[in-house]
Amino acid sequence: MKRYFAGCDVGSTYTKTVILDEDGKIAASTTIRSKINSEQSALAGLQEAVSQVSDLKTIDDLSYIIGTGYGRNKVPQADENISEISCHAMGVHVTNPEAKAIIDIGGQDVKGISVDTDGTVKTFAMNDKCAAGTGRFFESMANAFEMTLSEFSELSLTAKNVIPITAQCTVFAESEVITLVGEGKPREEIAAGIQLAVAKRCFVMAKKAGAVDSVTLTGGCAKNTGLKKAIEHVLRIKVLDLNVDPQLMGALGAAEYARKKGLAAQGA
Repeated sequence: MKRYFAGCDVGSTYTKTVILDEDGKIAASTTIRSKINSEQSALAGLQEAVSQVSDLKTIDDLSYIIGTGYGRNKVPQADENISEISCHAMGVHVTNPEAKAIIDIGGQDVKGISVDTDGTVKTFAMNDKCAAGTGRFFESMANAFEMTLSEFSELSLTAKNVIPITAQCTVFAESEVITLVGEGKPREEIAAGIQLAVAKRCFVMAKKAGAVDSVTLTGGCAKNTGLKKAIEHVLRIKVLDLNVDPQLMGALGAAEYARKKGLAAQGA
């Protein structure tokens, strides 16, 4: 019977789980909305992922589990936990070994990560003092436009001009946006201003991550096409695409660590 290894990334907004087989192939992956209780979130994510693998009946059938993210200490039956910074680096490395700089935009923070040749972290920087530019920020902006996150992420792509957003705080920025919308300003130009403001905040993180000619985005906000375009404009470097959902990078990295450690422990 094949052996399977899991990584569970319990974030503040979403809980992501990835199961790898012994060859490193993704056997299952899930993304669910996080509950108030981190342990319940992890349990639900693991159970859903296990249900996708015919060889597995329960979580106990997993050979090795690693928890990561905001609630990494609450992952039931985890053999150990590893920081989300290390897991994002490893997840990106196994997906694209050429990627050396990461901007991870999470639900409540933004991280800049420099990746070494073996997938470990060289250096990192984190902004967790303010929610501006995070997943929570984009949710607030989408709500102000009465749109889904997906709809909002593409709105700025049609803008011919940019209306600058001056407020740095999420609460004040939302108020500023609501005022601009109420004044009848073009919505796509307001959205372009929001994306540009966030891209400028990512500039410092990119530099601290050592980005020179390219950078990789991870986290749910990496799916924001308007933000990707704005970052390429502000940083004047290419944003590398990943062939795996960028929101799964932390869970994927944790699963790869679990695979390596599990196989080593079993003498394989």
